[in-house]
Amino acid sequence: QEQLVESGGGLVQAGGSLRLSCAASSRTMANYNMGWFRQAPGKEREFVAAISRSGGNTYYADSVKGRFTISRDNAKNTLYLQMNSLKPEDTAVYFCAADPSHYYLEIIPNDYDYWGQGTQVTVSS
Repeated sequence: QEQLVESGGGLVQAGGSLRLSCAASSRTMANYNMGWFRQAPGKEREFVAAISRSGGNTYYADSVKGRFTISRDNAKNTLYLQMNSLKPEDTAVYFCAADPSHYYLEIIPNDYDYWGQGTQVTVSS
């Protein structure tokens, strides 16, 4: 059972930046495609970004493309999400997730097996 722990959330003004981290408990994060999702109050969990096992391929939701960057350091078993030019509509709980099963990057939450507990990001206007 993989355990994922997010950190780096907080309160930031519109236009600001945050970097989220997700630490994996095992030394096998390199075996997983990884993703970031977010969930705002009253809304469904939505895809933000995904990265392949090697880090060579990434995919972003249109709403964050050009502003967010997903990356990973397999030696440190850590996933990152650099968020720039933040907007109030980015306010949500952000979750990292691990997909050990699929070859291609997936955007549906049910395709991910392991989840962190989430970290709150609040962007004030």
